[in-house]
Amino acid sequence: MSAPGAGLARRFHRRFLAARPLRSLPWPELEQTLRAAPDPSLLQQILHQTILHPLCVKYPPSTNYRRCFLTELIKKHESTAAEPLDELYDTLADVLKEEESTQCYKNYLLPTGDCVTLSESTAMISGGTTGLVTWDAALHLAEWAVENPKLFSDRTVLELGSGIGFTGIAICKTCQPKTYIFSDCHHCVLRQLGENVQLNGFVLEPGATWVIQTEPQGQEVEAKNCQNPKVIVAELDWGSVTEKQLVGLQPDVIIAADVVYDPEIILALIGMLQKLSTCRADRKPPEVFIASTIRNPDTYHLFQAELDKVGIKWQIIPAHGNSNFLYDVQPNVTILQLFI
Repeated sequence: MSAPGAGLARRFHRRFLAARPLRSLPWPELEQTLRAAPDPSLLQQILHQTILHPLCVKYPPSTNYRRCFLTELIKKHESTAAEPLDELYDTLADVLKEEESTQCYKNYLLPTGDCVTLSESTAMISGGTTGLVTWDAALHLAEWAVENPKLFSDRTVLELGSGIGFTGIAICKTCQPKTYIFSDCHHCVLRQLGENVQLNGFVLEPGATWVIQTEPQGQEVEAKNCQNPKVIVAELDWGSVTEKQLVGLQPDVIIAADVVYDPEIILALIGMLQKLSTCRADRKPPEVFIASTIRNPDTYHLFQAELDKVGIKWQIIPAHGNSNFLYDVQPNVTILQLFI
């Protein structure tokens, strides 16, 4: 998250759901307009397309973030000769009355016009795991998937280390997979993942613990562009799962985001991929794509070296052109295609 004093337009685009007229306005142009325009109508428009948007009212971002955002918006307003905008101050007063929660919501607008709404932890590390927030590599992988829907259409997709579900939910809403299997191993992450899947128009199938199917919910978040894929949430421990247990998955495509961050789990991940390569009934290995933010080059290169040791070839997928979700794009986020 950017600091409160950073560019308001950039932070506005990143966190809140915005209507298309403002989303189409370039960041520098919007920032310049905010500094120069004496007419409060633009600020009012921003207010109603962000904090007061019906979706953000129902699923609000963190209290602290909304407070910082409104404070910065008021500073922009007061720096002009515009008349006071009572609604802006009233909204801030309402936010100041709220207590900060350990959970918040984030809303991401998809190219289809649909959106993904997620309940996330306000802390990067919570419950002993980093899996309760969405990381940049998950956004990067989702953007790439949206640009390559044929890879997922009418196929069985297995996601390793799904976290709270952003990438998979975006794929299910835009790429029409036949079956999508979310997986993780942390009980808190699995619980939050299941809740987010339901929040986005999917409900638990009666009598099943982790098997989920789509049903329309009558919410603002609609799945009208989705062809109701079968969706499964599975507990999957890379180190202990057996080939026999994996036989029922039969993935055509395997994806993962931000799973190469700890040298201690690299061998378990590679072992998992090797098991999955041999358990398909038709003996055709699945296609594999791993997105990573390279925080520690040594760890990333270790992953590549261990792949080489076991004979798994790999190649870097060229960077995609679009930034649909308008996060702080990192130059060190990459996608590897593995040939297992």
